[in-house]
Amino acid sequence: MATEAATTETPDAYEELLERYGRIAGVGDAASVLHWDQEVMMPEGGTPARSRQLAALSAVRHDLLTDDRTGELLDELSGAAPAADTGDTDADEPSGERAAVVREVRRQHERAARVPTELVEAISRTTSEALPVWEEAKAEDEFDSFAPVLEELVALKREYAEHVDPDRPPYEVLFEDYEPYLDLDTAERILETLREELVPLIERVSDSDVELADPFTGSYDADAQEALARDALDTLGYDWERGRLDTAPHPFSTGTPFDARVTTRFDESDPLGALMSTIHEFGHATYTHGLPDDGYGTPLGENRDLSVHESQSRLWENHVGRSEAFWELFAPRVRERFPDVDAGPRECYEVANRVYEDNLVRVEADELTYHMHIVLRFEIERDLIRGDLDVAEVPRVWNEKMDEYLGVRPDADSEGCLQDIHWSHGSFGYFPTYSLGSVLAAQLHAAAERDLDDLDGQVREAEFGPLHEWLTERVHRHGQRYTTPELIERATDEPFSAEPFLDHVETKFGALYDL
Repeated sequence: MATEAATTETPDAYEELLERYGRIAGVGDAASVLHWDQEVMMPEGGTPARSRQLAALSAVRHDLLTDDRTGELLDELSGAAPAADTGDTDADEPSGERAAVVREVRRQHERAARVPTELVEAISRTTSEALPVWEEAKAEDEFDSFAPVLEELVALKREYAEHVDPDRPPYEVLFEDYEPYLDLDTAERILETLREELVPLIERVSDSDVELADPFTGSYDADAQEALARDALDTLGYDWERGRLDTAPHPFSTGTPFDARVTTRFDESDPLGALMSTIHEFGHATYTHGLPDDGYGTPLGENRDLSVHESQSRLWENHVGRSEAFWELFAPRVRERFPDVDAGPRECYEVANRVYEDNLVRVEADELTYHMHIVLRFEIERDLIRGDLDVAEVPRVWNEKMDEYLGVRPDADSEGCLQDIHWSHGSFGYFPTYSLGSVLAAQLHAAAERDLDDLDGQVREAEFGPLHEWLTERVHRHGQRYTTPELIERATDEPFSAEPFLDHVETKFGALYDL
């Protein structure tokens, strides 16, 4: 039986909602370009104006999203929502897409409507002003100069969470900004599983007598590293007409299906670090490029969430870029760019997968110890938001946890608690998605290996089209049509699980280290 709301729905309510959301998305995308410019190209003195610009755009987007008319349209359309989406026939395609759009806009609207515009502006302004403070604090190794702005951001994000839902723990509320459909209990369970399973594996690797190759022992010019990074992007199929490569203090990717940019950074003592970082960000960009062009400006043209986004970057970085098949293809490019490096495919494969227990830097960590970095950051930021940890104690606790989880202590905060950019963005709740994404990457890659004929052989021959097409068909083209658990099960025919990841690392590192 039709509901009362269904009988009062205006004929063009859905089109009006799409038009309204298109403006909301456009404002957000404009802010993203300004963020990119601030991290990549903006003059050092530009921060005062940039912080006001970004605050203004945040306020405009928030006001559009929380406007009474947005709520009225959602109420009309929710009352007239079609039957549940089964995805089994073409006939239900339009209605399923419409239901998803209403669901996703309503989720954003209801959360945003609880938060005052003034608080949204304050968070935007403070994060913009925090970026150069973090950059200088890291460069000068002075946590105390960053601590006051970190304290302010923690307070602002606590206030934000209190407005969204005062009846739940604030960190749980913040986590939902990055992963709305895999709850925090799931994230904590995955992280606990990784800690329980990976620590013994890391210890077995440490006890192994096997010494993997390490041919990169010199100094490597940044221009040659950039040329190698561009070679990798060319090889993997990056769309240069819709993207670009630049450098930034902390590598990232941002954009739309029409303009998805990547950044990296160069360390003249570690050319593989920049290469792996570039491939990682390529994974993000190829997801963005794979979103449907005709869905742009709607949730159907936006990525599902950060766990899915990270699955794409980690799949290309770890399951492609660190594979033996990839190095059989790409090692000659390394010799071309660095003629003094005596390394064939096997040597490159080994150095790309060495387990460094003493690695202090997350973005340079191997597949195993990487997750201890995530656990450490998750526990610290959770305790900060809970109020169980004072900002002044962060360096001490960070160093203690590094010692406990990785057996190493940083000599400087610049390679410790100041190494990541995320807290200067106010991104509390972000870090767990890195491990969730790594776990999902293994599950997706296992499904792709099952479906594609000789995936390793395709990688060796630089035939990346089938993998791109598989990921686009299974993940990218759906945008936000499905919730995260639904998307995972549709893509892999299995519910979300850590088992494929654990099988992957046990097999790979067992062979490498003769375990």
